[in-house]
Amino acid sequence: MFVPRRLYFDKVTGSVFFESGNFTDMWLTEVPSVDLDIERYKPLSERNRITFDVIELEPDQYAQDFAECVGYRVNPVTKKLEFSYPDPNQPKPEPVYRKPLSEEVAQTKARVSDLELTIAEIMAQ
Repeated sequence: MFVPRRLYFDKVTGSVFFESGNFTDMWLTEVPSVDLDIERYKPLSERNRITFDVIELEPDQYAQDFAECVGYRVNPVTKKLEFSYPDPNQPKPEPVYRKPLSEEVAQTKARVSDLELTIAEIMAQ
């Protein structure tokens, strides 16, 4: 039995915050309901039900669009999917490489400690 892909989205922004389904399970006797999804999945159960909605897709519906897009959302008014695709006229920006943020944070903490010590020494004079 095929369990359809469900996209749960914010009613105001259309931002998809959770997906379920999109698989086949030969042991299922019926497709899990939206209510069961809400009970089963924490991102859904923790949210107020009136703040989100869901759309359900057919098998492989928009498969090519999902494969090629760089983002998607549900239009909150029409409840239709909208996709964002890379612009073929815009080359991909070169990646900006930097040292790990964990190292930068450690260096910043050390610098703050040094500054606090200096300030304490100045205040003690």
